[in-house]
Amino acid sequence: MPKEIDLNPSESPTALFGFELRRHRKERGWSQLRLARAVPYSVGTISMIETAKRSPSEEFARHCDEALEAEGALMRLWPMVSRSTAPPWFRPWLDVEATAEALRTWEPLIVPGLLQTENYARAMLNGEPGVTPDEVEEHVTARMERQSILKRPKPPMLWVVLDEGILHRPIGSPNVMAEQLAHLVELGRAPRITMQVLPLKALSTTGLLGGFMIAQASGTPDTAYIEAASNAQVTDWTEAVRTLAFRYEGIRSEALSQRESLELIKEKIQQWTS
Repeated sequence: MPKEIDLNPSESPTALFGFELRRHRKERGWSQLRLARAVPYSVGTISMIETAKRSPSEEFARHCDEALEAEGALMRLWPMVSRSTAPPWFRPWLDVEATAEALRTWEPLIVPGLLQTENYARAMLNGEPGVTPDEVEEHVTARMERQSILKRPKPPMLWVVLDEGILHRPIGSPNVMAEQLAHLVELGRAPRITMQVLPLKALSTTGLLGGFMIAQASGTPDTAYIEAASNAQVTDWTEAVRTLAFRYEGIRSEALSQRESLELIKEKIQQWTS
């Protein structure tokens, strides 16, 4: 393990977290092996996080905070770490999404990040040119942590419209697709999630140029996230958000009902497993 002075806590939030984790561990007189016995993580994982070679998950921060009796110090650092792994243009949306009371999303090409399984996300991220295995795992972890808003005692209301083409497009292996579609069915049964599919037979062209999401929260303007090949846009400009809201309702009006949509997704699962 590098000497403590080899890790500069000012380099990044990840480095600061690793520095503080090591400091709290040493103050308690514990080795990495002793900490690994107290939390459900290996010595290798602890070492990589202490040396800023991997970003911690929220669960990792919570387990270590409790085991080391850090009184919330590590948990207070984690939000900075989780945002540091996201592209700069996406970070404002993470703050919006985290406080949203309602989210409406349309996606014409892939399963939205909030609904992706770990394997689907990994297959997607592996397709990026020049990406390293460590970068893929870091981004997968960040994407899974982003989904924690759906696991709250009172999660935001979520309305989802997916183009049927998503159910046919192979991302990863057939098993990855079957697992992902089964996950959509499970999410579609949640009381605060509405899942709809826009069928190919609708012949709809609205929204085919890109996906978007609209967030609503009390006391703040509605905010939209608009997908793009790079540098996607986050805006609360009233006219832009209103236009997207009209577009969303137009798309949703052509979609199948939730019951019909879940039945269609179930049919596609059988196709991927046959």
